[in-house]
Amino acid sequence: MNKDLQDLRVQINEIDNKIIELLEKRLEIVKEVGAIKREKSLSFYAPERENQIYKALDSLKLTFMNKNSLKAIFREIMSVSIKMEEPLTISYLGPEATFTHQAAIEKFGTSLYYQPEESIEDVFFDVEQDRADFGVVPIENSIEGVVNYTLDMFVNSNVKIVSEVMVDIKHNLLSKATSLSEIKAVYSHPNALGQCKNWLKKHLPNAILLETASTAKAAKIAAKDKSVAAISSLAASSLYDLNVLARGIEDKINNVTRFLVIGKHIPSPSGEDKTSLMFSIHDKVGALYSILKIFYDNQINLTRIESRPSKQENWSYIFYVDVDGHIESESVKKAFDSLSEIVPFVKLLGSYPKYIK
Repeated sequence: MNKDLQDLRVQINEIDNKIIELLEKRLEIVKEVGAIKREKSLSFYAPERENQIYKALDSLKLTFMNKNSLKAIFREIMSVSIKMEEPLTISYLGPEATFTHQAAIEKFGTSLYYQPEESIEDVFFDVEQDRADFGVVPIENSIEGVVNYTLDMFVNSNVKIVSEVMVDIKHNLLSKATSLSEIKAVYSHPNALGQCKNWLKKHLPNAILLETASTAKAAKIAAKDKSVAAISSLAASSLYDLNVLARGIEDKINNVTRFLVIGKHIPSPSGEDKTSLMFSIHDKVGALYSILKIFYDNQINLTRIESRPSKQENWSYIFYVDVDGHIESESVKKAFDSLSEIVPFVKLLGSYPKYIK
């Protein structure tokens, strides 16, 4: 072996040993942190602390390391740390290899236990009934819009939003077949079919399009029939041993889905937070204007507003809003209190750190 190369590898080995030594030291301290959290009944997952670490990484001036790669490394370090404190269970809208599964792993890393569920309702129930410590559910897509079922679940549920994660959605055509000419039907979730409709029209104009409960379920179906393809993730291609006939077939490249992490406790302020609320209004002229004026008067930025039928009586609606700031801040707390005085129903869904990419 070249002596210069051998010398460099020796240096790398020495650095690796130092990294391992420091990681061991970190986990030793983590063990002490876990003991304190257990004694004081504190949450073993602290989204505000997670964001502080990501902010610190983002502020670094790096020469060679890509910041996203560095974040991925620290995601796994924190995942191992959480497991050492308490082996948490994360419920998610399954099955395995869905985009929700991908979001859950991006948020919590690979060291925790993941529990797939067949419905969003089941994920909520898992958290409510302590079958899981946290849950991950989709809330909105940049192209298809809001996931109404998730919004509706918050009306009667006592869970809180504790964090959020954004995932770039890349759709791929998977099949046991080796060419597009063999494909007679394409299965996928209706949103995925809608997001790829132009590509499908151009490349598979005669194929039958069939809806499934998830993109992963579509991949499972495709694994049993060579004449069938699925629109799904690359993870599903590995899981079900499928060929990737086409990559990135979504019609719009900026396709992002936002997912919520639900739990039972509102995290402490991180310094860059978001608060989600729901409320109903009286059926009278200017009712919504009065609500919006409260946010304006308190200089609160309203980042999102959605309305859904209340399902209590005809033509009555519940509004869902996201605002900048934490409920513990003076302005948001004041706005919430003022809102409580003039509406028939208001509910705090959570205050949580904004997602850091």
